[in-house]
Amino acid sequence: MARPRLHDDALRDRLLDVASRVVSTHGEAAVTVRSVATEAGTSASAVYALFGSRDELVAAVSAEGFRRVAARPATAPRTDDPAADLAARGRAYRDFALADPHFYAVMFARGVPPGPGRHEAVEEPTFRVLRDAVARLVPEDAGAADVALGLWGLVHGLVSLELAGLVPGGDDARAARYAATLAAVGPGLVRRGAAT
Repeated sequence: MARPRLHDDALRDRLLDVASRVVSTHGEAAVTVRSVATEAGTSASAVYALFGSRDELVAAVSAEGFRRVAARPATAPRTDDPAADLAARGRAYRDFALADPHFYAVMFARGVPPGPGRHEAVEEPTFRVLRDAVARLVPEDAGAADVALGLWGLVHGLVSLELAGLVPGGDDARAARYAATLAAVGPGLVRRGAAT
């Protein structure tokens, strides 16, 4: 008979949520196994059982953020209009960042680089989803990866400004500005790559 599982995915997710808030609010140094466990309503031994160490917990927060942001655009439907699909992925990226700002902050503002064995950012599923969407408009040998990197920089910059409170207006106005900027700048990046 198999041993019963002591800690489930719900507890793992709760610990990741707590740790992401601590890192994004107070910095990575503020994360302790005991404080995260207490806030999540569990024991320190549960953290060790699920993650192995404090450092692995923090690394898992970053990995979870990248998993979540990759999953969001990947769920956008694929249609016969690759440009519209690419725009939908840009909106999904923003949706993720606004829904999970703590994970977003940990992904991109960690004071400690990701651990060994982790892919470069352009090899993460997050980037591959974008690169594949761009490749429907720009052939890979014509620089689809460079166009995708430029588009990632665009959406990341816009979202980061919004999360920092630097984009004026209410929710609807900020969403409209984001969409208008993508519509104005994105096609130019795609055309430039397709012309190369």
